[in-house]
Amino acid sequence: MRFSSRVDVSEPNPIILTQRVAISKGIKLTKLNDSNPTVHGLSPECLNAKYTADPRGPVEVRRILANFINHRDNRVDQNIVNKKGSSAKVLNPDNLYVLSSTSQAYEWLMMLMCDCGDSVLAPTPGYPLIESIARLQGVKSIPYPLVYDGSWTIDIPRVKELLENTDNRIRALVLINPNNPTGSYIKPQERDALLQLCNKNNVAIIADEVFYDYCLEPFDGNCRLAGEESTLVFALDGFSKMLAAPHAKVGWIEVSGPSQDVQDAMKRLDVIADDFLPIGATVSERIPELLQCAKEQTDLVQNRVRSNLKTLRKMLANYPNCCVSALRAEGGWNILIRVPSCLDDDDLALRLMQDYHLVSQPGYYFDMPNNGYLALSLLPEEKQFVYGVKALLDTVHTMLEELN
Repeated sequence: MRFSSRVDVSEPNPIILTQRVAISKGIKLTKLNDSNPTVHGLSPECLNAKYTADPRGPVEVRRILANFINHRDNRVDQNIVNKKGSSAKVLNPDNLYVLSSTSQAYEWLMMLMCDCGDSVLAPTPGYPLIESIARLQGVKSIPYPLVYDGSWTIDIPRVKELLENTDNRIRALVLINPNNPTGSYIKPQERDALLQLCNKNNVAIIADEVFYDYCLEPFDGNCRLAGEESTLVFALDGFSKMLAAPHAKVGWIEVSGPSQDVQDAMKRLDVIADDFLPIGATVSERIPELLQCAKEQTDLVQNRVRSNLKTLRKMLANYPNCCVSALRAEGGWNILIRVPSCLDDDDLALRLMQDYHLVSQPGYYFDMPNNGYLALSLLPEEKQFVYGVKALLDTVHTMLEELN
């Protein structure tokens, strides 16, 4: 696997090497230059824990988090075999990096994999965050298409074409499982093909699985990419979606794959993490408490989005002469609505704002290839959700009448 030249992994100087040997032998060393206030009794009483500056995040936090993931995903000491025959080993806490968000994880991984001018592949339609972060890192985001034909699928031949064109300098493939806003999981056949392509072309996978637990209308055979061992995978997850708490700024990266690739990647990722520092103690100390409410929160959100999806289907079926449809959403919190393409996206959005004070996101926000799409959140309480859907249907009906 090729990594960026931005990360310095040269051998440390003789002082550092000797220090490591002494520590490995249990010799206690005192630093003449120790500028850690928590060692010298100078931190405030409300923040009196000793700061250890572990670049991957506090080890006890990583142990607790790994234990949670192992139980959630039914990982055991022996390899487990899922429906499609791949395996995921028990997660070692050392393979976790705890940081403030998945956005920061994308940033670190682009530093790790890409020199300036290199590229990552990202899905379209898709959330514009990846392109924006890539641009800030001097990295090019090349889109690969998702195609809708009753359900969303990845255009594998196009991905293959992009990966095999060395002029693109592609260093990572971003897979969002399930994708936002299309709600499409990575299908088993797609997974197999993409793992083989990435392995063959020495391209890492960045698997964003923050919405994974929120299934709506899924197909059989979906599984996480986290823990995949056939090629280098960086799986992203966090509290923002798991707890329905975007202000709970905790995310993590799980590194898996062939042992040498994992070792080389983590050696460099440690350098990045050490430069930018892990999450603070005030946040990490609450992680055990937050994990205790994870299932309850996930179930709460799951029930809400499924209920609203059912309500939406019913409203569309019962609206007179309805020409609005909802595309199939396999998972996530959002769904794409199809409206007549004769209506301009901006005109529809502006009418909703003027007549109902409702702000909407047309499909072109997510690089939808055609006019006539709108992203709809399934999170609102039922009364607000019904009001919004009815306003949308009434506005479409009025605008079509005006055209006639």
